[in-house]
Amino acid sequence: MTHIMRGALASRMTFESRAMKIIQLTDTHLMPAGQLANQMDPEAQMRAAIADITARHADADLMVITGDLCNHGDPEAYDLLHEILAPVPFPVRLMLGNHDDRPNFIAAFPEHPLDGNGYVQGWQDTDFGRLIFLDTHEAGVIGGIFGADRMAFLDEALQGAGPLPPTIFIHHPPMDDGIGHFAKISLHDEGRVMARLAAHPQGIRHIVFGHIHMPLAGTSPEGIAYSAGQACAHRFITEIDRSDPWWTNGHAHYRVIFLDRLGFRAFMAEAGQLPTVQAPICDGP
Repeated sequence: MTHIMRGALASRMTFESRAMKIIQLTDTHLMPAGQLANQMDPEAQMRAAIADITARHADADLMVITGDLCNHGDPEAYDLLHEILAPVPFPVRLMLGNHDDRPNFIAAFPEHPLDGNGYVQGWQDTDFGRLIFLDTHEAGVIGGIFGADRMAFLDEALQGAGPLPPTIFIHHPPMDDGIGHFAKISLHDEGRVMARLAAHPQGIRHIVFGHIHMPLAGTSPEGIAYSAGQACAHRFITEIDRSDPWWTNGHAHYRVIFLDRLGFRAFMAEAGQLPTVQAPICDGP
């Protein structure tokens, strides 16, 4: 059975000197069984991703699903999420996106960590720095909200993060991503989150997010590295300037993230790939 993260705000996991391996899954958009979203079956997509993850990455330390767990936040969809995650043999951290429903999520996952104000956010300490999970969901808002009460949580999480730069997980990108479709529906915080992160004395290792349904990697004007994973369900054709891009289909995606002596590395993985020719061993130089 999967281990949904438990506890109030913080838990400590130590990994000695080996790498920490994190699976990022994002924008699963589950519907009640048998229902499509944008002409794709999100249940089939997520089942394919989880089957690939459990077959290839059973040694992972953590899975983080960075929001839009369910397309409409239906109780039936959250029940389906429970079922699909059951085979995962390592802890799972669930995060909310704009398509989710916080009351329905909490009812379905009552032991998942919440902060003191009832937001689905928390932190986890590791040998490679603190992981901080932020909740930008606001009912009825497509973009993200991160007001004063949530900023107080971020202040606390950063103040106690220790000497290593923390890694931030969030659904809505807190910086301007330059994508036409998302120009008005990213994080509505007047730049407060990025300003606070930029002021952190130890720096920020990386910002990991979802929401945009396409892979993206960049560096903010403040010099903070960030990246997004490909959506597990429907995704956009990469038409960066269009405000009305086309949805498309394809294999389920997830990312394999390593925190180790090399820093932060994220590899895109695709469920359902077929091998063709095996590469020879390259001895170099």
